[in-house]
Amino acid sequence: MKVGYIRVSTVEQNLAAQKDAMKRAGVEKVFQEKRSGTDDNRPVLKQCLDFLREGDELVVTRADRLARSTRHLLNVLHDLNEKGVKVTFLEQPELNSGTPQAKLMLGILASVAAFENDLRAARQREGIKAAMERGVKFGREPKLTDEMIAEIKSMRAEGRSIREVMEATGLSKSSVMRAQRSPEPQRAA
Repeated sequence: MKVGYIRVSTVEQNLAAQKDAMKRAGVEKVFQEKRSGTDDNRPVLKQCLDFLREGDELVVTRADRLARSTRHLLNVLHDLNEKGVKVTFLEQPELNSGTPQAKLMLGILASVAAFENDLRAARQREGIKAAMERGVKFGREPKLTDEMIAEIKSMRAEGRSIREVMEATGLSKSSVMRAQRSPEPQRAA
């Protein structure tokens, strides 16, 4: 069965040209979506991919209509290949599954995707290092400040129960217990 997937990014855009292309290609069933290609949550694409069975052919106009990134395209094509689904790109026949050109292009795209990931990771590491050098702290703020720890210890020393301390501070039992076990805060000289 020939199954089509068409997508535009905004509600102002029109699906008509892609619908016409699907009709000319002899597509029997079309899944259509109006959502950004960068959106991870594309329910119609998921329905389309789940619908496809071994021996089916997925038809799309261009790769950017199907995938949000090179890595995503490679993952989708790999999954479809594993299912035994052929993929046809009407405007990019060099990517059509099963051709020597597609194998070459997808190999190049896989290398580009790996290169992009390596560059992104290096930039991220550099950014984190620079931020840490500027004194930026990462992770969530601790709930237990030195003042809270001192207050909790004081309330417990006065004989207040853990439940009373929990209610007074709004902390969980484990936070109150952790505060009790904490060493005394260091005082600045």
